[in-house]
Amino acid sequence: MNLPNYLTFARIVVVPLIVVVLLTPVAESWVGVSGYAAAVVLFIAASLTDILDGHLARRRKQVSTLGKFLDPIADKLLISAALIVLVEKHLAPSWAVVVILGREFIITGLRSVAASEGIVIQAQALGKIKMWAQCIAVAALLIAAANGTPPVSNFGLDYPAFRFWEVEEVRVAFSHLTTFALTPNDWKVFGYLVGRGALWISVITAVWSMYGYFALFLRARNKNEAAM
Repeated sequence: MNLPNYLTFARIVVVPLIVVVLLTPVAESWVGVSGYAAAVVLFIAASLTDILDGHLARRRKQVSTLGKFLDPIADKLLISAALIVLVEKHLAPSWAVVVILGREFIITGLRSVAASEGIVIQAQALGKIKMWAQCIAVAALLIAAANGTPPVSNFGLDYPAFRFWEVEEVRVAFSHLTTFALTPNDWKVFGYLVGRGALWISVITAVWSMYGYFALFLRARNKNEAAM
């Protein structure tokens, strides 16, 4: 055990805390803040440990097998738990979360098959973009509901990503933006828009990066077969 691994463990421990403060009145009863506000703080702190543990491991030359094993597990637990709770709270569409989490299962299986054939599939830059988009989506959607009154799911529309400008709340928020007179509700609206936009980016990069992983695997397999 070393400091980077302790930070990774801390990220795993935070996961059930986020679920508890979002699904129970613990935060309001014990701390006097909304569960959404408490979850924002916990999620951002946990996300920062993801950056810090890797940086410390490389700087201190403490990269370990345990760390390599736990780090991706901690990331997946954090994002999966947060996204599932957002579906429960009607802040994220279930189909998008299914695509994102399904991609994780598929890539994990692909890497297992690749490893059994002696093929190492390195993490791709697009996967990092996906991870950051997921973090932004979760944080922004939680901030949008931080005052305890989350916005109506999809602003009452079936496809808000294409027609959000038709929503009266959005029109009002943009009109206030031009006069620099934003209200708390305007911040909630913009947070919701940023969160849903980042969620779309997460879905697109999840599918795109999955295609990239399969392409890498097939090229590596064909190369191995040609060398035999």
